[in-house]
This record gives sequence, structure tokens and C-alpha cells, in this order.
Amino acid sequence: MSVQEILSAGTASQAPAGMVPLDHLTVIEAKGADAADFLQSQLTQDVAKLDPDHACLAGYCTAKGRMLASALLWRARPDPADPVPRLLLVVDAGLAAALQKRLSMFVLRAKVKLAVTPLKVAGAWGGAETLQSAAGGPLPTTDWVRADLPSGSWIAAPRADAGPARWWWIGDDGQLAALTQAAGIAHGGADAWRAADIAAGIPWITAATQDLFVPQMVNFELIGGVSFTKGCYPGQEVVARSHYLGKVKRRTFHGRLAQADAQADAQALVAADVFQEGDEQPCGRIVNAAPDGDGVAILYESTLAAGQGELPLHAGSPIGPVIAPQALPYALAGNNAQG
Repeated sequence: MSVQEILSAGTASQAPAGMVPLDHLTVIEAKGADAADFLQSQLTQDVAKLDPDHACLAGYCTAKGRMLASALLWRARPDPADPVPRLLLVVDAGLAAALQKRLSMFVLRAKVKLAVTPLKVAGAWGGAETLQSAAGGPLPTTDWVRADLPSGSWIAAPRADAGPARWWWIGDDGQLAALTQAAGIAHGGADAWRAADIAAGIPWITAATQDLFVPQMVNFELIGGVSFTKGCYPGQEVVARSHYLGKVKRRTFHGRLAQADAQADAQALVAADVFQEGDEQPCGRIVNAAPDGDGVAILYESTLAAGQGELPLHAGSPIGPVIAPQALPYALAGNNAQG
């Protein structure tokens, strides 16, 4: 099922229920009395204000403010049998091990242990009644709200304006097998979920794009991934200065490549340069890409002048596939969008 088919299905009550394992995502656990304080000192998000009923985006940056990872973050509910505090982060699988190792280097005397978990991540969409019946309880209906149900953890995911409801699901192998075998739940492809993330304007940092972007360059603060009122974290001075001085001249845009032949190697497009027609020098890079119907959906970072200009943009080379601009479900607004 392509993202266009998902979007054209309409509302959650009208769309067929679908679920797909997202093997390109992995869960890291931070466990210990100091887990929240430790992540508060490392991430762009205000972890101290995060309650167990919500999830959020968070970034991890270098000292120069360049993103090494983006994460879906939440605080686990206290378990009477094991009351040690736990926070969980969903990150790209290709950088999970290195990220866990790097974060562990800064633990020092803090009471926290970081580990890559065996938990699985899946995406679910549409058919709220069918999914709710299989899930064992009411599903959250507001973006970023989460629920712990017998079938696993469910987090309401943002979507493009016309799209049906979506959820990230996190649980174990047995729970996933039971859900995907439930009657009325269609099996989808991970590419369709990636394309729906792109349509929602959600950037995922991968190994290919580490150390390339300041959070604002991928619209991270526009979708709630950055707090400008919390304390220090790696790169905080650079990120805050860009925000308050309005110096960000680059943003991320949604586009589509119509050439079907680009589908075969869509992931190879990630981190590829973007060129404005008539210019041999790149004006940006592709952040994420996924096959979508008869083309490829992309998020691409670019200078505001090129991204909002009238000249066509090309992917990969000055004569590469033309990027057809697509709408984002949020505005590139605020002082940082001035260029």
C-alpha cells in the first residue's frame, strides 16, 4: 500500500486497518535512578517535563550542534515489580549501537545504564475499531499521546492533513505476532510507513546523515523536538543562538521524484546532494527517501532561497530527477524561517 493509497483511504474509521514491522527502527533503554536527569543533560528535549502519558521527539547533537540522532522518546510507567525508572528511545537501527556506546561514555557516576533492547517497533494505521479490538483497549487519538495496553505500547503518530490515524507500536515478538495475525488487519510494507513519515514532515537521522544538520535545518523545533527553556546539553549554545538570532537560512522540504526507476535504490538517495537548475554547486541534501507508488517520496534540506524559489531542483546531480514540491502539514514559520 502506497502512502497515496493510505491517504486516500480517508479517516481512521474509513481506512482499512494495517500494521507493518519497522525493522529499520530500534529501541534503546535508559534505566536507573538518574536516567531522566542523564538524558536531560544530553538531549534537545526537556525530559524533566515529560510525563508517562506522552511521547515526544528528541535530538542528540555534537558540541557544534549537529545532529547525531533523532529519537522518539517516552518515560515508562512505574512497574511495582521493578520500580527503577526507565526511559525508552526509538532510533534508526543503523546507528543504535554506536549511539548507545557514545551516550554510555558520558554516564560517569550517574546511576543509569543504557542498552539496546530486543523490543520491536511497528507501524499501524486506519481501522481504529479493528485495531482497538486487537490491542485490548482504547487507542490514543491525539498526536504524541501514548497508552500501555496488553498488546504493547501505542503512540499516536502525526500524519499528513488528509491521512488516517497512525500509531507507533512497541512490544515483544509474541505481541507483534498476535497483532499481525489478528483478523481484519492487513499487512503493509515498511516503505509505505516511511513515506507516510515523510508526508508528515518527520525527519529521521540515519548513519548517512549524522553530523550534517543543526536541528532547525530539519524543522526539528517546529515539530516539538527542541526545548529552548531547559538547561544545557551538547550543542545547546549553537542551537539556541540560531533560534534567538534567527540565523537559520536552511529548512527541510517535502518533495517527490516521479521517476519509477529511482525506487530500486531509494535509500541510496539519502544524503545525496540537491541542486538548483543551472547551478553546479549543491544547495542541499536529501534527509529521507522512500518508494511511494510509482515514484519516491523525499524530505530534502535546502537553502530557503532555493527551496522556496521558482527554479526546479534536482536530486543527486545537476541533471538528476526533478523534485516536485509537496506540501508539509506544518508551516515553516517563525523568526528562523526568514531568509
